[in-house]
Amino acid sequence: MNDFFVYLFAFGLLLGVLIVVHEFGHYVVARWVGVKVLRFSVGFGRPVFMTRLGRDGTEWAIGVFPLGGYVRMLDEGEGEVAPHELHRSFNRQSVWKRMAVVAAGPLANLLLAVVVYWGLFMHGMEELRPILGAPVAESPAAAAGIKDGERVLKVGGDTVQTWSEMRWILLRQMVEQDSIEMEVINQRNEISFRRLGLLDARKVDNGSDPLEKLGLRFSRPKLPPVVGKILPGSVAMAAGVVPGDKVVSIDGKPITSWSEVVETVSASPGSPLSFVLTHGDDVRVVEMTPAAVDNNGREIGRIGAAVDETGLSRDDLLVTVRYGVASALGKAFEETWDKSLFSLRMMGKMVTGALSWRNISGPVTIADYAGQSAKLGASHYLKFLALVSISLAVLNLLPIPILDGGHLLYYVAEIVRGRPLSDQSMVIGQKIGLAFILMLMAFALYNDLTRLIPG
Repeated sequence: MNDFFVYLFAFGLLLGVLIVVHEFGHYVVARWVGVKVLRFSVGFGRPVFMTRLGRDGTEWAIGVFPLGGYVRMLDEGEGEVAPHELHRSFNRQSVWKRMAVVAAGPLANLLLAVVVYWGLFMHGMEELRPILGAPVAESPAAAAGIKDGERVLKVGGDTVQTWSEMRWILLRQMVEQDSIEMEVINQRNEISFRRLGLLDARKVDNGSDPLEKLGLRFSRPKLPPVVGKILPGSVAMAAGVVPGDKVVSIDGKPITSWSEVVETVSASPGSPLSFVLTHGDDVRVVEMTPAAVDNNGREIGRIGAAVDETGLSRDDLLVTVRYGVASALGKAFEETWDKSLFSLRMMGKMVTGALSWRNISGPVTIADYAGQSAKLGASHYLKFLALVSISLAVLNLLPIPILDGGHLLYYVAEIVRGRPLSDQSMVIGQKIGLAFILMLMAFALYNDLTRLIPG
């Protein structure tokens, strides 16, 4: 239940920030070009809260349906305008001013991403080093000859310092390329080159991890199978397991590392297991049935015991990436630009059928990822916020009537024709755009439900 409230709060905060920033972009530029703003609303429908502020008496409201927002401006198309205020009406502004007001919302979301990345790059982010584990059998990683413990130096010629950098480059390149070269170094400081096939990653759908399809996984440290911590109320606590216990075998199978404990327990949700434990000279047999828990739509086992990490060097696994003020800003713009282009390429591939529409995520999946990132820490949550902000900006700039990009398309047509489109043309366009958005929402909701109910 506590997790539910964490996920709900993380999703609500994410949504609130993105909506406010987007609509504030419209609001600021509208005021800047001289348009009177009647209402700034977070959410749609009947206001549950409203107050008037400023010399224009602008209404600041929170609607009953929080999935969105709007800025209502003085406009002759929306109602009668007093003669002395005609010059402040939106429809009386030049086409360039109207374009600036409409484009300001998505641009504000992109600016938010830049600011977030800038702060994170200056503060420094502690991330996993790109150390590869033994690849999944018969996977592209296995076919490439990747070995356990190899650290990735370059992917497609780009130097990488962290696991997330490696992941991002692979995701970006899988859209365009069938394979990519990875430069790796092993524990004996020998450099090798691996040609990794990317075709399997394009078949990813329904929220699956592309790196799993490629057979890539992080190298788990070879820790001895010694218990370091027991979670209160867990299966392990009920069975009498204590810190310092060493797992010798499970169901008669010898255990030599903690990763073997994790793999065996994870694969046995609800199935009784017989553990042989030692503690000093004491040897005992303990029966435990791993609790079944959901892990991204897959049921796995958990006993509530963590490994003893004494002697584990964090520097071997983690690296802190930090930049100066100017270089961090440049990196932030680069990150935002790259992810914007990647979003466009992904959308294009889905339209042409090169990528599955199952890659579209809805509010349930976004809420899930928001909660997961929040539990990992502030930096992970902020990175996810920036990513969703970029996706929202790109989506809104698409030339689809009803979205900001659709309105920009109307204004471009007005510039070319020398006069606005007819009301009938715009109504037809709005209907087409609404139908497309409803179809997109249906796909996203369907994908969310199939992720919650696999099979």
